[in-house]
Amino acid sequence: MFSFFNLFSRSHPIFSFRMHDGGRDAAGFKGGAGDCVVRSIAIAANLPYLQVYEDLREANARYANERDNKLSRHLTRKGSSPRNGNHRNVFHDYILSHGFEWVPTMKVGAGCQVHLRPTELPTDTLIVKVSKHLTAVIDGVIYDTHNPSRGGNRCVYGYYIKKKSNLHDHT
Repeated sequence: MFSFFNLFSRSHPIFSFRMHDGGRDAAGFKGGAGDCVVRSIAIAANLPYLQVYEDLREANARYANERDNKLSRHLTRKGSSPRNGNHRNVFHDYILSHGFEWVPTMKVGAGCQVHLRPTELPTDTLIVKVSKHLTAVIDGVIYDTHNPSRGGNRCVYGYYIKKKSNLHDHT
């Protein structure tokens, strides 16, 4: 009788989810933080949380000292700690330096084309950019402190994908 309403509540395949703090607790950090960039990089690149934290703190400080723009002034005012978020201008090159490449999935004015769903993203090692958040997705499983998928409806702005090492390529 109410099957008409099912037309508006389509079900989407969703990623499995595993709670993972990226090694934050083991590194001795306590309490909550807006450190999704540090956590997702540590998880996807298989690096110690503290190493990523310190690398990004140094990158933030370098950016603040070498640039003169709104972001550099903000970093100078607020400090270089990655605890309360990181800007793409700082973390993008850092992620690329760890063997990832950026794949944009959204174009200006085109609306959402890719969602945080297993049917719309590759099964690989990814750092996925959604609104105001980065999350690690490895082989079809989200690793994060919460599930950011919004039931498979969260729009993906783009993702970093781990490049395959080509052991058999002798060129």
